[in-house]
Amino acid sequence: MLTKIEKLSKVLNEAYSEKTLESALKIFFEKNFDIEDFSIDINKKVYLESPVIEENEIKYPIFKHKRSIGYLIFKGGNNEFKKFIKYAAPFISLKVQNLILNEKMQKNVNFHETMKNIAKIIESQYELNYVIPIVGEMIDKFFTDYLLYIFLKDENLGKNVLAWPMACKDSKILEIVENFEDTVFTEDKKLLALPLKSESKEVGVLVAKSTGDKISEKDFDYLTQLSSQIATTINRANVYAEILKHATLDALTGFYNRSQLEERIKQEVANAKRQKAPLCGIMTDIDYFKNVNDTYGHAVGDLVLKDIAKIIRGQLREYDIAGRYGGEEFSILLPFTKIDEAQKVAERLRASIENKVVDISQVNPESDTKDIKVTISMGIYEMKENDSDEDLLKKADKALYQAKNTGRNKVVVQDE
Repeated sequence: MLTKIEKLSKVLNEAYSEKTLESALKIFFEKNFDIEDFSIDINKKVYLESPVIEENEIKYPIFKHKRSIGYLIFKGGNNEFKKFIKYAAPFISLKVQNLILNEKMQKNVNFHETMKNIAKIIESQYELNYVIPIVGEMIDKFFTDYLLYIFLKDENLGKNVLAWPMACKDSKILEIVENFEDTVFTEDKKLLALPLKSESKEVGVLVAKSTGDKISEKDFDYLTQLSSQIATTINRANVYAEILKHATLDALTGFYNRSQLEERIKQEVANAKRQKAPLCGIMTDIDYFKNVNDTYGHAVGDLVLKDIAKIIRGQLREYDIAGRYGGEEFSILLPFTKIDEAQKVAERLRASIENKVVDISQVNPESDTKDIKVTISMGIYEMKENDSDEDLLKKADKALYQAKNTGRNKVVVQDE
């Protein structure tokens, strides 16, 4: 028996979670005592004060502060096992208590880390299209046993619309959101819908659906706190969105935004025609950018956009113009530049970005990959005398399309 106690001690020492403990103990008891099955049940409504021995099943209570919090269930077993378990049960019970305590402590640490990271977003991110996926990924990592959905209020439609993730096919959730007025906690305690409310204004709904056990009181509290933090983030992004409508710069890259870029195109085209000077337009697109977001998260995607914008800014002259056309597309205007010169600029940019190593550990420390590289495809066009404002980037975009469809990481000139 002493040998088996030593083996059990090793199993208990090596277990690092409730699930690994249950799996390791099951193997141990099956191998040493012909146990047919073993499981650990925690937080059951029926509490045991002493072992219950039935025909083919034994239940041993797990105690915490002299109160049962669950039990060990054994099916089968020989006479030697019944003697052994009298000594072993208290040690197993203590290990379970320690694991539960450690997991709760770690969850508290993770929760406060998540809250802190969302608070950082409030300070640094202003575009809702970027904020929501980042926040969604954060809470998804924290609540691994829940399906999470963020719905945002669309003032034009007068209803809440799914913002994260991409799809929700659960008819019950969709019905709850459609008729949502206040907190909903279903009778089975597996689905919770919370209002996203900031400064007395509802901006959406956060929905959590458990894929396993009921949503605990502690997780209810976590979700309530997170909903408040998320609502604050969304509200701030909405306020900045209104401000940025009248601004000229893209908040993430510092380049001209789309509307201001279009104004600058009109000005530069008019100047070029008036002075009979050459003008080139470049359209760029980051290759496989969606894979970067999907693999490493939107925070890494933002970092890549910032790094590429920095490289572009460093390669251009003072009077060259760069703008964020949308998503991962950048537009560049090169006044007083002919096509051969523009091609050299584009090739230099392409090579610089290809050689750039992006350190993603600063925004995604959990990733096994610390450094990544990306490439860009580019299309160039030199304005002709009869071209309109729209033709410059439209024809550069046509060349970009050709670059992307003939291998990517290349520069293509649109030559008519």
